[in-house]
Formats: sequence, structure tokens, C-alpha cells
Amino acid sequence: QVQLVESGGGLVQAGRSLRLSCAASGSISRFNTMAWYRQSPGKQRELVAGISSGGSINYADSVTGRFTISRDNAKNTVYLQMNSLKPEDTAVYYCNARTLLYVYWGQGTQVTVSS
Repeated sequence: QVQLVESGGGLVQAGRSLRLSCAASGSISRFNTMAWYRQSPGKQRELVAGISSGGSINYADSVTGRFTISRDNAKNTVYLQMNSLKPEDTAVYYCNARTLLYVYWGQGTQVTVSS
């Protein structure tokens, strides 16, 4: 059973930074991709950033230049460094991991950015 546990969310003022962590049970090298998604009330869940096992990275246009995704295989953890946060970044952030056959989700961590 794969478990993904997010941490690092909280309440911050606009312009500040947060770093989210996603700790996996077991090796993350088995996943083809790991990613961060977010969902705010009344909106669909959207991809924020993804990183492949080969190191390819993609970002949503809305976070490009502000957010950075990284992975530490030794710690079985994926990070999302979020800088220059905006009120519109307020959402529940979810960690996602995919193999060829399965998709796994964490329970989510709330990020609230005040203006």
C-alpha cells in the first residue's frame, strides 16, 4: 500500500514563501512521475507541477517562475518550493504519484495566502 503524506502548508501573507513536502512510503524511484495538484473551492483540481523519474519537469503557466518542484530519492520525498505567493494560490495542495498502472494521492495540505 502506497502512502503519500504532505506537509508544510499553512497561512502566509502574499509575497512570502512556503515549502511543501510529500513523503512516500517506500522508494519514489518506482514512480514514473510525481506531481503536485491543487484544488480551491468551486474549481477543478489542477496540475501545478510535475517531475518524471528522468528529471523532466513541467509547470502550470500560473506558477512558472515562482514555484519549483524537486525530488530527493534518498529521502523518498518530493518538494514544492513556492515563492512570491499570491492570494489566488490559496488551495488544498495534493501530492500525486503514478506508475504505468496506478495513481496515488495524498490527503492534501491547505495553503492559504492572505492579501
